Amino acid sequence: MPTGGMAAKTATAGWQVLNLETDMTRSDAVTIEVDGAHAVSGLLQVPENAIACYAMAHGAGAGMTHPFMAAVADGLGERRVATLRYQFPSMEQGMRRPDKPALAHATVRAAIAAAARLTPSLPLVAGGKSFGGRMTSQAQAEAPLPGVRGLAFLGFPLHPASKPSDDRAKHLSEVRIPMLFLQGTRDTLANPQLLVPVVERLGDTATLAPIQDADHSFHVPVRSGRTDMQVLFEALDTLAAWIRSQVSDR
Repeated sequence: MPTGGMAAKTATAGWQVLNLETDMTRSDAVTIEVDGAHAVSGLLQVPENAIACYAMAHGAGAGMTHPFMAAVADGLGERRVATLRYQFPSMEQGMRRPDKPALAHATVRAAIAAAARLTPSLPLVAGGKSFGGRMTSQAQAEAPLPGVRGLAFLGFPLHPASKPSDDRAKHLSEVRIPMLFLQGTRDTLANPQLLVPVVERLGDTATLAPIQDADHSFHVPVRSGRTDMQVLFEALDTLAAWIRSQVSDR
């Protein structure tokens, strides 16, 4: 397992310490034009010898600069995966209510186009945290995202908390590219008894990677014997290996 270098030595109390200003973690601000009425911010990180670019959308409750999102981007950079984090319009405007699906899907498409333009030599994967991953999969189900080789979900929100259902998974059968579900076994937004059959029905297209003892935010209880950062490194190792498998022709 990669140690994460200097970041790993200091990362003992949550995500917030994994934001060192080094050449590897430096991010460049970009603007993404969604349509005539909406433009959103993005953060591009491209490590040396990158093998792919992951277009990564945030969840409903926190934007692209949330410490978890930054930690994922930094960790993937250490694993030679570039990232484009980006905002949804509602988050850009400081609104609490998430965007309606049509606007969210348009934002996903604009971000994918930006990633292709900004990293033209890199194959693309897409997805994100919770709501962002679900909006990406819905967009892909409606019409393929140009150039995207696979979708990776950092906690797919299968249902609202305390309302178990697999209705949100119906569109996944229309996704024709590989999917990776990085999912905590204590995730209250994805009951394993519902998620496992969903992934099984998707067949070879889908891969479920359970993260033992993690919740929807990838936090683990003290009694697990592991730290949040150890869990994050495990998840990032899995994600980077999966991305590598999707771009193995490089």
